[in-house]
Amino acid sequence: MTPADPGDSAATAAQVEVFIDRFTSEIADRVRAARTVLRSRLPGATELVYDNYNALAIGYGPGEKTSEAVFSLAIYPRNILLYFLPGVGLPDPEGLLQGEGKVGRYVCLKDVALLDEPAVIALIDAALDRAKRLLPPQGGRTIVKSISARQRPRRPGEAA
Repeated sequence: MTPADPGDSAATAAQVEVFIDRFTSEIADRVRAARTVLRSRLPGATELVYDNYNALAIGYGPGEKTSEAVFSLAIYPRNILLYFLPGVGLPDPEGLLQGEGKVGRYVCLKDVALLDEPAVIALIDAALDRAKRLLPPQGGRTIVKSISARQRPRRPGEAA
């Protein structure tokens, strides 16, 4: 599968749905709900979609450059992570951030309602404040950046 033409929003939306449908209905429903919340909260953000070997990743940033993504949803067969790029040094008085990498940190999104928790909203706001470029107020779009030819199974217990 090749990425849809970025100018064809209907084809891109359909392609992203195919990626999401590969997961269990529970994970897929959570991804769709999280995207809805983030798109409504950040209408100018560009969604950068990577159907990678290990996970489906949907980054949010001001434009097409991956290096400018502020955070992403990393979707695995059993979990969805709200991954902050960079997350190291974000103010986290509630101790929600996990991970030990040199740059990123994440919150396990076991329930989409976490996106409405004040501590998570504060993390998102702090990450946006640190962004290289401000997100535009409107005009967000979705771009499929890459699709890996080989991928790990998207459902628990599925053979590769």
